[in-house]
Amino acid sequence: MPDPTPELWTTQESAEHLGIKPKSASGLLSRRGIKRAGEGRDPVSGRIVALFRADEVRALATDRQPGRRTDRA
Repeated sequence: MPDPTPELWTTQESAEHLGIKPKSASGLLSRRGIKRAGEGRDPVSGRIVALFRADEVRALATDRQPGRRTDRA
């Protein structure tokens, strides 16, 4: 049974886990088809921020191989 309250991460938290900059993380998440799980407010600035499921970001991190060529088998 799926978790009724999944852990959600902001783009910033996702970027920190992936070891890249937030703008890069946003693009990577989009390219890999990870959909936003919702949105929330940044506690400091009050801006609306995207939220992603932490388990999907973790799965991406384990599969990710920076610099890997995808056009060759």
